[in-house]
Amino acid sequence: MAGGFRRGNRQRLPKLEGRGELESLEREGPFKEWLGMPDLYRYHLVVEGEKYSYQTEDGELPVAVGDKVVFRYKETKGGNWIDRNSLGKAIDPSEYQ
Repeated sequence: MAGGFRRGNRQRLPKLEGRGELESLEREGPFKEWLGMPDLYRYHLVVEGEKYSYQTEDGELPVAVGDKVVFRYKETKGGNWIDRNSLGKAIDPSEYQ
C-alpha cells in the first residue's frame, strides 16, 4: 500500500500568497450552516484591486481598510478564497527599531 493518502496522481497545489493594501472590506452574516455550528461570517475584501472572500467565526477581523495585509489563498471557480486563520497585518521590518 505505497503512496500514502494521495488522491489519484494529483499533486497538491502550492498555497498562493497575497499581500498589499486592504482597499475595501464588507461583512455578510452571521450565517448558520447547520444546527449546533457556530455562526459564520463571510467577508469580501479587495487587496491591490483583486477580490477575495474569507469565511470565519469571528465577527471582527484583525485588519482594517488601509492596512498592509498578508494571507494565503486558493483560486477556485467561485473566486479567490483566503485560508482560514491566515489573514493578518504585514509587518514591515523598517518600522521596528
